[in-house]
Amino acid sequence: MTAKNTREYILSGGADAVILEECTVKPENLEKKKERIANAIDSFIELYGDREISILSVGGRSEISGNHTDHNRGKVLAAAINLDILAVVSPTDNGTVTVKSEGFPEDCVLRCEIDSPLEERKFTSAAIIAGMEKAFLDRGLNIGGFTAYTVSDVLKGSGLSSSAAFEVMIGNILNHLYNDGKVDNVEIAKMAQFAENVYFGKPCGLMDQTACAVGGFISIDFEDPTSPVIEKQSFDLSAKGYDLCIIDTGGNHADLNEDYASVPAEMKAVAAYFGKEALREVSEAELLENAKDIREKLGDRHLLRALHFMQENERVSAQAKALKDDDINTFFENVIASGLSSYRYLQNVYTTKNVSEQGLSLALCLCERFLKDRGGAWRVHGGGFAGTVQAFVPSAHTAEFKEYMEKVFGEGHCYVLSVRRAGAFRII
Repeated sequence: MTAKNTREYILSGGADAVILEECTVKPENLEKKKERIANAIDSFIELYGDREISILSVGGRSEISGNHTDHNRGKVLAAAINLDILAVVSPTDNGTVTVKSEGFPEDCVLRCEIDSPLEERKFTSAAIIAGMEKAFLDRGLNIGGFTAYTVSDVLKGSGLSSSAAFEVMIGNILNHLYNDGKVDNVEIAKMAQFAENVYFGKPCGLMDQTACAVGGFISIDFEDPTSPVIEKQSFDLSAKGYDLCIIDTGGNHADLNEDYASVPAEMKAVAAYFGKEALREVSEAELLENAKDIREKLGDRHLLRALHFMQENERVSAQAKALKDDDINTFFENVIASGLSSYRYLQNVYTTKNVSEQGLSLALCLCERFLKDRGGAWRVHGGGFAGTVQAFVPSAHTAEFKEYMEKVFGEGHCYVLSVRRAGAFRII
């Protein structure tokens, strides 16, 4: 359909069932979602005219457990969320990719620019586009030109993986426009990791891209990082009567690179003590047997972080089983245990460079006070040190919880989310 006809189709309810089910939009938010799509189409028409278009969607993600484990070949549990990046897309026959993201300059990537990473494009969205095209070509898949306008409500800097969602979206577009939608979303996630590592220039893992691409709850075992074991868990959090809330504490992310880098570095240093590359190759028994020597040679925090890794891997397995068994109480017990381990042993809830700023500590305290007699769970979210806290809140108390948290952290700082059923897909 043309852009104008697609807009009319969306607003008249033609795609309501898909939006409600696959995007996991609550009925009371359906009209707002449709208006967002319609506004994106309007912007596309204004820039590029009334062409034949497709509408595609990729959700953000939330880490559920496995805090700082993937970089040492550990296990993680993550979930897609119902905040998403939407793309209005039209194919072209000139081989050029043009992407205009709302609020950002237009990116233009020529076919001749994708064969190898360009140094001057490192850390740009154009590098991601080129890297995704190269990854498709390397697998013998089809690529082609397109023009896209994208809008995103996946919050930047919130630990919800806005960058991974964009990477997967480029793969989603190439998949549906030029490969009949036949490319598996897990494969798209792997290509997105390649694009970010090699073309963008950031050595990320695979958790973010996989969660965005696959949808729902997923567990990932990175024991073999070249072939991670990915399993989707068929668990409906909303049906259980809970909302997923993310509290943005407004913390300052400046000067935290050293804090973030110290976590994998210290874990790998412990692994190296045993002559191994990653902690996954070391047992907890070996850690405890050599604890005295590790303390003397590396330090207490190295050992604490290594022990966190061991216990966190066990928790992820227990939580995946709990989701399979429809056992939400065991799942929540392990969410809380994961958060406590991150706080006490991993020590990524606040930076020692500025101990007066402890927004995450305060948010965790408030979550515990509110939820301990109401049910649910809470933990630090993502990398930690500053940023966000995650809470599973009984839906009957969500409005009250949101008001309670925003009295402290400010209006609009508590996001009420759902776990999204679908991964990367085409709406129409």
